[in-house]
Amino acid sequence: MSDARIEAYSRALFEVAQAEGNLQIVEDELFRMARAIEANEKLRSTLTDASIPAARRQQVVEELLGGKASNTTIQLVSLIIGAGRGRELPAIVDRLVQRASSEQQREVAEVRSAVALSDDQTKRLAEALSKSTGRKLNLKVVVDPSVLGGLVATVGDEVIDDTVRTRLEQLKTRI
Repeated sequence: MSDARIEAYSRALFEVAQAEGNLQIVEDELFRMARAIEANEKLRSTLTDASIPAARRQQVVEELLGGKASNTTIQLVSLIIGAGRGRELPAIVDRLVQRASSEQQREVAEVRSAVALSDDQTKRLAEALSKSTGRKLNLKVVVDPSVLGGLVATVGDEVIDDTVRTRLEQLKTRI
């Protein structure tokens, strides 16, 4: 899909979520859905397989997100999947997140952690990263089992790797 089309879809999603008055919730839910699609090959192939009827792919979305996401999010994901744009959903959502962050004069910070963070941990981490980088941040946390312990934060082009694996490698290099 062209950049122009990705931009058009992200703008439309942004405008719908903003009009519904739940941009922050929808943005977060879409972000988590996009990361799930990226991480799960079976889900990605199911949602992008043109041989599966669009109605069935949309039903999968509704079953997957029902009770876990807002109706706005479910409808927006269903729309994209039904239009045969499932492969582009992560790129569309990333553009939406950038647009929403820009609207709030914030920068996106993606944090990967082996475990889900509590609201308090997320808040403290956002404050620490904001202080460390000197920027206002829109924190997006991704649970990534490949991170054995600690966190990896990406803010723009800057990567802050505070994982156990990296610390062990640094220790090994020093020894």
